[in-house]
Amino acid sequence: MLKEFNVSTHSRVEFVRLSNQVQTLVDDSGIQDGVCHVYVPHTTAGVTINEGADPDVQRDMIMELNKIVPFEDGYLHGEGNSAAHIKASLMGSSATIFVQDGRLVLGTWQAIFFCEFDGPRSRRVFVNIG
Repeated sequence: MLKEFNVSTHSRVEFVRLSNQVQTLVDDSGIQDGVCHVYVPHTTAGVTINEGADPDVQRDMIMELNKIVPFEDGYLHGEGNSAAHIKASLMGSSATIFVQDGRLVLGTWQAIFFCEFDGPRSRRVFVNIG
């Protein structure tokens, strides 16, 4: 079952929690045990699973990614968003989560995040549950 939803971002770099939206799709699917794939079809955005309890974790991750891959660094790409492409590749474009008893199998502190690196924009997220 392939589903799609949109995410609107409001900052150049931003993490948006997706766990509840993805769980709702799992609920709607009726799947009790299986696999859930979350995929972002963008070259300047990604998806990750990390701590969702403390928003400082996302802020720290963004801060360090911006240090590792600065916005301006003599890049050759004409659009001016090479840093976003690099950060998206570092984070990856998909995540796989098991489904057990109709629930996403995430650790106590884990959450699924959409990672924006070239916002603000309206983005697409695909979820396949089976």
